Amino acid sequence: MTGGEALAVGSGGGGGSITFAVAMSCLTAASGGLLLGYDISVTGGLMQMESFLQAFFPNILKKTNNAQQDTYCIFKNQVLTLFVSSLYLAAILSNLVSGHSTRTMGRRNSMMIGGMFFLAGAILNTSAVHISMLIIGRILLGFAVGFTSLSAPVYLAEIAPARWRGAFTTCYHFFFNLGMFMADMVNYGTNSIPRWGWRLSLGVGLVPAAVVIVGAAVIPDTPSSLVLRGRLDEARASLRRIRGAGAASADTDAELKDIVRAVEQDRRHESGAFWRLCRREYRPHLLIAVATPVFFDLTGVIVVSVFTPLLFYTVGFTNQKAILGSIITDVVSLASIAVAGLAVDRYGRRSLLMLGSAVLILSQVAMAWIFGAQLGTDGGKSMPRGYAVAVVALVCVYTAGFGVSWGPIKWVVTTEIFPLEVRPAALGLGGAISGVLIFVQSQSFLEMLCSFKYGTFLFYAGWVVVMAAAVAAFLPETRGVPIESMGVVWEKHWYWKRFVKLRPSSAPTTAMAPAKQADGPV
Repeated sequence: MTGGEALAVGSGGGGGSITFAVAMSCLTAASGGLLLGYDISVTGGLMQMESFLQAFFPNILKKTNNAQQDTYCIFKNQVLTLFVSSLYLAAILSNLVSGHSTRTMGRRNSMMIGGMFFLAGAILNTSAVHISMLIIGRILLGFAVGFTSLSAPVYLAEIAPARWRGAFTTCYHFFFNLGMFMADMVNYGTNSIPRWGWRLSLGVGLVPAAVVIVGAAVIPDTPSSLVLRGRLDEARASLRRIRGAGAASADTDAELKDIVRAVEQDRRHESGAFWRLCRREYRPHLLIAVATPVFFDLTGVIVVSVFTPLLFYTVGFTNQKAILGSIITDVVSLASIAVAGLAVDRYGRRSLLMLGSAVLILSQVAMAWIFGAQLGTDGGKSMPRGYAVAVVALVCVYTAGFGVSWGPIKWVVTTEIFPLEVRPAALGLGGAISGVLIFVQSQSFLEMLCSFKYGTFLFYAGWVVVMAAAVAAFLPETRGVPIESMGVVWEKHWYWKRFVKLRPSSAPTTAMAPAKQADGPV
């Protein structure tokens, strides 16, 4: 197996049918992405909103009105970047405890905790009268992101039928971008409101927080989570609710036995999971756990998701038109993620990643050329309108490429590819690494744009070349493989099989796997 073809490992967990309860539970859990998406995008709009700058950063407002100011360096300010990056620093700390709480308190309760943190942070930010209140509010939002960004994708992976797991898991990224779209629409309306427009932008963040809290209160916890906490009767009731009234009692009982068996195996490996990742036989899992978040964050997505309004402002658009440009890219992103959701379980994870990487490389090289030719290296030129429109178009192309590949597929791969005994450790490690990288990039991007100029885009394009080659050579295909059978994809991979020992229980039986296999706990 070269890593490109899908494995035949049974027909998938959960029977493969999509019931109303499954669909509603997955959509409710995926709404956790609203929190991160709204906060990222509302922040990008605030940073060039006149009412916000006048209240907290009057020196930056003066630079925006200075015709002699280096265009690349208008928003260079360490306090401003701290305002942005404090959320990600808090998310790193939250990731260290959210894995344990998700395991001991349940996936649903962890989502509810995240919603409550977001509610508190949004209230504090809306009422802020000093920059310190904003930063403390951002820290609370970071805690919210840490809880929901782990528990929601795990919930989706555990409750969705294996046949459709990729499509359901991409819903998290879809809602993430829906949150961004909401934020840009709000910013577009509040940008022209003097003095208090920024408060309204931050206050609307109460809406996604309420959606997550109410949603988490009404959906069932996953059967795997309930069995893991010793609540077998509740797990059986949850499973029957998810599978629907038409499911045979014998089928749900058999699936529950598979879940119990997976949980018992998980408990045998409960301690020392991080040390286990360092063993030779788990070296592939360690490398993928590290590489996936690193590659995701080095696609240059931080440029588009956080700083799109500033990017459009840099090329000469007014504040209002810069936010309108962000709304356009949000629509493109939502459409591309919908395409990914339809294609991921049909064409596989690797194919979409390779296609998206090619689009990202071409669009970022083109943007570097336009910035270099039209703004120069000193940022003293003004960009002609035609080229500025071309930048918007290229950002849309970049967004489409990211939306069908690294954006949603990152969540799919990281919640499904690891064997049960190392899955919690690998997910925790990946989340912490991602938080560190996003913090560093959000803290340094404005400085980087000021120093590297158009070379910033070439920097990210170079990394995409590296990650495309890594995907082609080393990422196994996981399309249609039940979660509890993920060990097989490593054992059959052309390179990783030299590290992973073939297990007697998996080698001869996977071709004859039963039709119903439960997705075990994450």
